[in-house]
Amino acid sequence: MRDTVSAAGMRDEYAAELGLTEADLAGDWHTQFHQWFTAAVAAGLPEPNAMVLGTADPAGRPSGRTVLLKGYDAEGFVLFTNHGSRKGAELAANPYASLVFPWITMQRQVIVTGLAERIDRAETEKYFASRPRGSQLGAWASSQSRVIPDRVTLEDEYRAAAERFADVEPVPAPPFWGGLRIRPDSVEFWQGRASRLHDRLRFRRTGDGGWVVERLAP
Repeated sequence: MRDTVSAAGMRDEYAAELGLTEADLAGDWHTQFHQWFTAAVAAGLPEPNAMVLGTADPAGRPSGRTVLLKGYDAEGFVLFTNHGSRKGAELAANPYASLVFPWITMQRQVIVTGLAERIDRAETEKYFASRPRGSQLGAWASSQSRVIPDRVTLEDEYRAAAERFADVEPVPAPPFWGGLRIRPDSVEFWQGRASRLHDRLRFRRTGDGGWVVERLAP
């Protein structure tokens, strides 16, 4: 049966009065991101720390998924994962990654590219200890990205983890699980504008370690 819903005609006209000029921009990408992230939180966006992480395997085949930002500073953006997952394996083989923060209701997005590296193990363990116990056990139970026969298998693994650590407090971080930091070489701030003439201002790292700001055509 033919789909009666047409995606071709779906569009929202962005607010003409909103904009992002070079004069508006903070002096560095980290300060600018902090300002926009704080505004997204204050606006009550659902999961404002949700971001799309893009990776590629050694052959260049891309994959993407939504993950959660768990920290950021002038060095980069931090997330946590099972290092044996698809994203973990791809970043181990090809450490270049992208991030997209889709703050759609604010007509904004932030686009990051950079190199991924594992964070210090002590930092991973500190964060893992702060997670709810159920999430801790889930990290042990799930062989992330692996094919499993059914839901029952996953639930059995969770029960086994719960039994294993029944008398253990806190649950230790699995050796195969940890944090990744994306160290950016570009951070683009995108603001929707009327007639699709969006503002796109990008901080780009230069060869000498400095940064330049560039305006990109929409």
